[in-house]
Amino acid sequence: AAAKHAVVGFTRSLALEVATKGVTVNAVCPGYVDTDLMTANVERVMAKTGRSRDEALAVFTGSNPQGRLIAPEEVADTVLWLAGDNAASVNGQAIAISGGEA
Repeated sequence: AAAKHAVVGFTRSLALEVATKGVTVNAVCPGYVDTDLMTANVERVMAKTGRSRDEALAVFTGSNPQGRLIAPEEVADTVLWLAGDNAASVNGQAIAISGGEA
């Protein structure tokens, strides 16, 4: 948790430092993303606990109010948006892509 807060603090500080130079700095903070690494994590939970795939997946999706993993494309779309002209005034933000997870 401390490292995540440090990244957010660093993002905000750097955003202020370079704001007048036409550079924006933001942190993209995804929840659990549906990747090969997540598949391996689910399998690890299954092996260690004897849970079914659905039960093991619930370990990771339980904190997401939408009850699902984040699609990699959702993260990529956010990054592409931030890199575009329509996000030129978005600066110093920690953007959660987590289905509403607090």
